Amino acid sequence: MPQLLEALGDPGRDLRGMTVVGTNGKGSTCAFAVSALAAAGMHIGSMPSPHLQHVTERIRINGEPVSSLACHRAFAKVDDALRSTGLVVNAGGVHAAAAAVHFALSGVDLAVMEASIGGQRTAVNCFDPGVKVITGVGLDHQHLLGSTLGEIARNKAGIVRDGDHVVLGEFPAEAAKAVDEVLHQHTELTVWRLHREIRCRPRTARDGHTVLEVSTPHAVHRELPCPLRGEHQHHNLALAVAGIDALAERGLVCDISDEALRCGLAATRWPGRLELLAPARLGSWTGRLLLDIAANHQAAAIVAPEILKQSRAAEHTAIVFGTLGYKNVATMLEPLPADWPVVLTRVGHPNEAAPDAMRTALASHRELHVREETADAVHHATELVGDGGLVTVLGTPLLVGRVRELFQLPPG
Repeated sequence: MPQLLEALGDPGRDLRGMTVVGTNGKGSTCAFAVSALAAAGMHIGSMPSPHLQHVTERIRINGEPVSSLACHRAFAKVDDALRSTGLVVNAGGVHAAAAAVHFALSGVDLAVMEASIGGQRTAVNCFDPGVKVITGVGLDHQHLLGSTLGEIARNKAGIVRDGDHVVLGEFPAEAAKAVDEVLHQHTELTVWRLHREIRCRPRTARDGHTVLEVSTPHAVHRELPCPLRGEHQHHNLALAVAGIDALAERGLVCDISDEALRCGLAATRWPGRLELLAPARLGSWTGRLLLDIAANHQAAAIVAPEILKQSRAAEHTAIVFGTLGYKNVATMLEPLPADWPVVLTRVGHPNEAAPDAMRTALASHRELHVREETADAVHHATELVGDGGLVTVLGTPLLVGRVRELFQLPPG
């Protein structure tokens, strides 16, 4: 990756901003930060990973995917560099390099970079933006990151360099200890931790909506809206705001007015994260559709309360589920009611979990149905719940993207 960037003229040399790593919550944290910084009048590049529907989603300016032409030009430049040098770089590196190429051409003020998997070995670790956010740690991608929370945490914390401003989310004890061990190996760090230097206090406003007060050593921000569903998003928002305050502490941004901060946060949109369509229509069916890329047990447990809340508005609920072959299928649906029928399907990835294999893993626990194609799976789920019912789609981003296309939702 460093050689590829060198061959491209080192487009990430001057990138400043924040890098966000963690098992869950990275994309939402980045989305909050980008929306708030853009509302303050800045030109912000971001590189979410992975995409839901189209590769253009991986290169964004002020939260909006770039055009197909701009995306093609960036990737073509990376492809030319790979061909001329003979280098071999994984997909995450190619995507990050293409984003850096476009950011250099666009002259972004700052970049908000989401790590794909891990931290120390993630492609975006080739950039040095100055602020590092670690949202949290759970068991996922163990075949790449380690089999314990401590091993995974050390890998995630490998993103940190001497002199960084580090923003930390909430961690299990084993992971917190491992992160501290890594941080103690570095010098001149500024470290802010959620529930210590960073405080997030929700309250119900007069209109019935929840607003947040987020305080950091830099500032106190009041009456902040959180438009993304689920209480877990309060912490993601707080980490985003703390990341912005860290940028201000380092002199990379001027202080953002509370009005601009509120407007930016209120405008945050992040498809596929407890995304609700009500009403949703498919053929002759009308009901409710809830989409979430709960890609591991921890993520499913986090979003389960909101899914249960949405299910109360429907007489019947069914799940459409698909994931990758190395995931622990047996535990991923544990947080959700066992009497909800599950339709198992493919997700369109070379490493997908075969529906029959998932059925074997889940056979003793649930009413299971198999439909090989995504569209057939969703149609079958609508038949199971009937009009007015709730179809909940969980699993890989690829599955959620396929369902968004089925319902003709634009990439976002």
